[in-house]
Amino acid sequence: METVERARAQSEVANQAPPLCDYDLYAADAALHEGFRREALGWNDAELHELGGLAGSPEAIAWGFEANRYPPVLRTHDRFGRRLDEIDFHPSYHSLMAVATRRGMHAAPWADRRPGAHVARAAKFYLWAQVEAGHGCPISMTYAAVAALRLQPAAAATWEPLLTARAYDPTLRPAAEKGSALCGMGMTEKQGGSDVRTNETTARPAGLGGPGREYEVSGHKWFCSAPMSDAFLILAQAPEGLTCFLLPRLLPDGSKNAFAIVRLKDKLGNRSNASGEVEFDRALGTMVGEPGRGVRTIVEMVNRTRLDCIIGSAAGMRQAVAQATHHAAYRTAFGKLLIDQPLMQNVLADLALESEAATALMLRLARAADRADDDEREARLLRIGTAVGKYWVCKRTAVHAGEAMECMGGNGYVEESIMPRLYREAPVNSMWEGSGNVNALDLLRVAAKEPGALDVLFDEASEARGADARFDAALASLRADLEGATDPEVRARSLVERMALVLQASLLVRHAPAAVADAFCASRLAGDWGATFGTLPAGLAFGSIIDRARPAC
Repeated sequence: METVERARAQSEVANQAPPLCDYDLYAADAALHEGFRREALGWNDAELHELGGLAGSPEAIAWGFEANRYPPVLRTHDRFGRRLDEIDFHPSYHSLMAVATRRGMHAAPWADRRPGAHVARAAKFYLWAQVEAGHGCPISMTYAAVAALRLQPAAAATWEPLLTARAYDPTLRPAAEKGSALCGMGMTEKQGGSDVRTNETTARPAGLGGPGREYEVSGHKWFCSAPMSDAFLILAQAPEGLTCFLLPRLLPDGSKNAFAIVRLKDKLGNRSNASGEVEFDRALGTMVGEPGRGVRTIVEMVNRTRLDCIIGSAAGMRQAVAQATHHAAYRTAFGKLLIDQPLMQNVLADLALESEAATALMLRLARAADRADDDEREARLLRIGTAVGKYWVCKRTAVHAGEAMECMGGNGYVEESIMPRLYREAPVNSMWEGSGNVNALDLLRVAAKEPGALDVLFDEASEARGADARFDAALASLRADLEGATDPEVRARSLVERMALVLQASLLVRHAPAAVADAFCASRLAGDWGATFGTLPAGLAFGSIIDRARPAC
């Protein structure tokens, strides 16, 4: 009997947080639902509540774990030696993709041009990325591809209805037969990396050359994002120079294009997503945009995927804060709940500030995307703000994930929690679509070539002027340093970091609760902040900040 009692006692579990599930991620995220109502005026948020409930369900959470536990597998040949170039995914990956396409995360704003469509799409992408981030790659690129394809009306007329269809069919069949399509991208080559102008892939006219005409493409891509897609936007050297092409996997008659998947990359994170190394051998592609203007053409796609990098990183931060605050609300140490201990409160509040600032910025940029076609100021803000946000938000995500994991201790370090996946996922958005250096230097080049280009950022930030002396001082100091910079390239990171903080502070001062704005300005702008999270000054409303960020479930 004593042995039975001892075994029973050992099996009892105490002082552990219940699983964070069965809750509405949208309703639990004050920064998101307040920001959505602000930036997407007139839109009903019922669909976001529905999606938030699905994202918090045990079923969807299991999909995220399974899609990463069983990553994609490349099948180059069948058992008879015939070339296949097909990729097998776990059923959970397909479930995630089906929800994303059915909800329009891949392209809805292009089909529904109501004001606020890009904000609504950003909010959905942000919620669903918290379940699983890897499948967001083909979703993001399909969304972004439409902007570039519209530079070639004939190609857009054929492909846009397929790319915007709210359906998901992963089979390798002609897109016209499926009635829907996904788009990938291939720019990077092994000899050049970010320096795409050194690309060696060639494109020769198959007949008459020029925009909208067919070319034969030969070469390789060191990274091809989502190689199972139906079509790809790629860069290749045409006779006139580096040019953008649309290259389908299958030709109109159903035969395979000369497109071979050499291997899938074995990546640190983003495990559910297939990233491939591919080769072309006179594959047929259609020129998109002007010959020799490939970078300018594909940058229409890149700018949209960079915005999704910000959204995805903000989503990772939000999920990390939700997990850390939830754990701390149930876990006791040294006679107190973690969430009631002053130093832990400092850490949690600091993490929550970083998350809310990222969420506010991504929603404001999504509103700029909604207005960019009709408002030059918003178009400039989208361009400048995306570069600033891509640099800062994506770079902050990795250290944010590490600190949130530490809040949970050993419970956060094991794979049964989502934290190791968030940590592995965190660096990708900072590297994808241009590293931190590339984004910082791009921004300074724009400022040098277009006098007054940064005025739109200062105009936006200045809307908060007069509400907080620390903010006013930071804004004035930044402008003075930019105007007087004698070594801007060396200081590029520092300058862009300050731009990001000023822009985020402006949004929080205008729209967030006083406790949030005060803590952000005191730490990020006034300098009363250390080199790690949890170094906020004393006297701030830690409890209010944490309560705002913690999911109640």
